[in-house]
Amino acid sequence: MLVEISIRNFAIISSVTVSFREGLHVLTGETGAGKSIILDAVSMLIGGRGSTEYVRHGANKAEIEGLFELPQNHPVNPLLEDMGIDLQDDDSLVLRRDISAQGKSVCRINGKLVTLAILREIGQLLVDIHSQNQHHQLLHEERYLEVIDGYGKDEIAKHKREYRTLYQEYKDVSHQVKRLLENERQTAQRLDLLRFQLDEIAAARLEPEEDEHLQQEKQKHAHSQKIFNGVSESYEVLQSDGGTIDSLGLVMSRLQDIAAYDSSIQPLSKIVEDVYYQLEEVILQLGRYRDDFSFHPDQLNEIENRLVEIDKLRKKYGSNVLEILEYAAQVEDELDTLEHKEERMDELYTRKAQLAMDLSVEAQHLTTIRSRICQRLEKEIQQELKGLHMDRSLVEIELIPAQTGEQVEHDGITRYLRQDGWDDVQIRIATNPGEPPKPLSKIASGGEMSRLMLALKTVLAKSEPVTTLIFDEVDTGVSGRVAQAMAERLYQISLDKQVLSITHHAQVAAMADQHYRIEKHQTKNNTRTTVLPLHTNERAEELAKINSGVEVTDVSLQHANELLQKATDIQAEIKEKLSN
Repeated sequence: MLVEISIRNFAIISSVTVSFREGLHVLTGETGAGKSIILDAVSMLIGGRGSTEYVRHGANKAEIEGLFELPQNHPVNPLLEDMGIDLQDDDSLVLRRDISAQGKSVCRINGKLVTLAILREIGQLLVDIHSQNQHHQLLHEERYLEVIDGYGKDEIAKHKREYRTLYQEYKDVSHQVKRLLENERQTAQRLDLLRFQLDEIAAARLEPEEDEHLQQEKQKHAHSQKIFNGVSESYEVLQSDGGTIDSLGLVMSRLQDIAAYDSSIQPLSKIVEDVYYQLEEVILQLGRYRDDFSFHPDQLNEIENRLVEIDKLRKKYGSNVLEILEYAAQVEDELDTLEHKEERMDELYTRKAQLAMDLSVEAQHLTTIRSRICQRLEKEIQQELKGLHMDRSLVEIELIPAQTGEQVEHDGITRYLRQDGWDDVQIRIATNPGEPPKPLSKIASGGEMSRLMLALKTVLAKSEPVTTLIFDEVDTGVSGRVAQAMAERLYQISLDKQVLSITHHAQVAAMADQHYRIEKHQTKNNTRTTVLPLHTNERAEELAKINSGVEVTDVSLQHANELLQKATDIQAEIKEKLSN
């Protein structure tokens, strides 16, 4: 969950730090006070699109930093491990994003610089933001399949992975077929190029790691005189009369004599004896090396010429001989495919047909699973809508055949395969008895859309990995008992997830575990926003303002306190109901 967020120089916010805990949090305040700016800052923190407009006037950069606490089994953990990012000792995670006045964005996770794409990938597993604009996501039918699969992920995830593996192979085979179906001129040109490349590499008669061996030989020949002189000098020092070997032999003889009288000398005598014989072997090998040593300037020229030849190939086909030989093997395989095009085409068509059959079986299996998921989701949404005073509404979730993708024939019917199967999803709703169910885009009431959104999030909350849900005026367009019902649903969600809600409804604010008031302060040359956590008396005053306006009366305060007491009773009822 989100433990703390710190915002500096962001829009009209100079500096704000807000702490959160578990449960339902509400943010209230007058229109324009900056409630949505807080939401925008969180959106930036989890990888949302940035803009220089968010940088406070006169500041060099806007800074947003958030501290999150994660459960040990959270799906973000393996992603962080793959990226080489360690959790802090208390299993916490710090996201930070700076946006400069020039538009440059700098992102960090636990102090490590990351790309915006990585910040977004991690952030979207931590926080889910639902604004009024995002209600319109319910109107995008291409997202419905994602909703269905997310709700039934435990049941369908394994089968989707198996299907996607087959689908990727099918796409690869299709790509190979497409390449082989290119026109004859392109094929002939490709053949000529491949043959030339293969002949050029073959003519060089390369040996694995030859370039490394040649470089070593080049070094040896380039410093031959120094090598010869060093070996000769070493040999003479060791071998000459009275030299090292003679001195060591004398020491060995003396110690052997002494050891006959004092056994404690025996280990030292043995060490000297071993060194003596090893040194004899060194002298022998140095002598052979010196006697066999020869240098021919022509050999150095041959080595350099060979390296030049290899360098020409390296610039074309690989950074070293091994890569050049690997490239030659790839060329040989492609040549074989092109030169035996007809046979290869037959193989690919056969494989493609087999994969299409296998994919059709797997796609049908996905459809069967999704049908069960849709039925369960229908019932749960229907049940939630009843609690939101849309009890006479009818929800239909239907799988329909996709109309785009890879075309295949299945049981005499043309179907279109895509990455997640051959299904599309339609969600329809009838909000009034006697009306036929209509697509969500035909729903006229914003209040109905808000309730449907909340019902869907209530159902999906337990299956989503995010630990924090943020709602921006999800209760827009409703009032009275509907607003109260939505407040209770938000509280119910908050028992499993941390919930932050921006609201203008006193019923919603009264149900909160923590209440914050957003205030905007203006002077002649400055505007700033503050976030104040409210205590019991302050909460009552804020609720009174929400209900009656700026002027707070004894009556409005009494009503606010009654509302808070009622909310406390309802919270207890919800907890007791869920525990039974």
